[in-house]
Amino acid sequence: MAKAGAMDLASGLGGNLSRRDLASSVDQYEKYHSFYGGEEDKRKFNYTDMVNKYYDLATSFYEYGWGQSFHFANRFQDETLQESIKRHEHFLALHLGLKPEMKVLDVGCGIGGPLREIARFSGASITGLNNNGYQISRGTELNKKYGLDKTCDFVKADFMKMPLADNTYDAVYAIEATCHAPDAVGCYKEIWRVLKPGQCFAAYEWCMTDAYDPHNEHHNKMKAEIELGNGLPDIRTTRQCLEAAKEAGFEVWNDDLAKTSPLPWYLPIDPGRFSLSSFRLTRLGRFFTRNLVWVLESIKVAPEGSGRVSQFLEKGADGLVAGGKKEIFTPMYFFLARKPL
Repeated sequence: MAKAGAMDLASGLGGNLSRRDLASSVDQYEKYHSFYGGEEDKRKFNYTDMVNKYYDLATSFYEYGWGQSFHFANRFQDETLQESIKRHEHFLALHLGLKPEMKVLDVGCGIGGPLREIARFSGASITGLNNNGYQISRGTELNKKYGLDKTCDFVKADFMKMPLADNTYDAVYAIEATCHAPDAVGCYKEIWRVLKPGQCFAAYEWCMTDAYDPHNEHHNKMKAEIELGNGLPDIRTTRQCLEAAKEAGFEVWNDDLAKTSPLPWYLPIDPGRFSLSSFRLTRLGRFFTRNLVWVLESIKVAPEGSGRVSQFLEKGADGLVAGGKKEIFTPMYFFLARKPL
């Protein structure tokens, strides 16, 4: 696991933000969200700034806690978290029929953990699209480290307006990434545009389920916590995602994999459990990380504001667990969408 130690966590805090700008960036990020008086329209209008700030602030925490792949997975009884994450990525690659010589686009690729795993698994050449400079620099470093820099690369761009030619890619996928888009139809239309006719786009989407009641105060509190802790302008419903993909021009097959997961998808971050294999995500691990960051900040090793980032990430985790237990939220609404010939 890259950047696993406490000093590595401290050195990465803030991403490309300067140390003196981190605290003010936390202020600006928090003000986008309803917990601090923010409004959905402003989050959508300023999504580029909000999401970039979020990943500058949060990436080091993600890598410290999750490793290189920042996503959930359906999981079997005998699997570790990392095993389930790899299988989740392989599942997507198999549904897309990825093979050597295929040219593939990963939309919202993070630091490239899934990209590298899928490239090794399938032999395909994969380009990661990401609008965050810090994540691209980390991904480029890791591609070189693992000898994948000849077949895998990155492009810095907004997935709402990709600087890519029409009908370029043999396959496209997005793993828990296009939930950051302010407009699902616009995002999916861009994916449709760059995908070759007859080829497929596969996605894991973060969605509110049919059990979500927009008039329920407790449901809305969970939703707001998830948005705050995960850099989201809004969370669409599964129905909205399905209709958006169809409106973009795709033929769609869909399923919520959370419903059939033998173990709950939120288990790694459930504060009521203990696990040695994913210790940093447990209640005790989160307590340790929170206090570690406060100590590092107090002795000026970590920049001012780092502890507040840890706080809103924990609030987001609490919202995810509560939303998962109530079955009003899923991070793995899966769809396979084909661009007609």
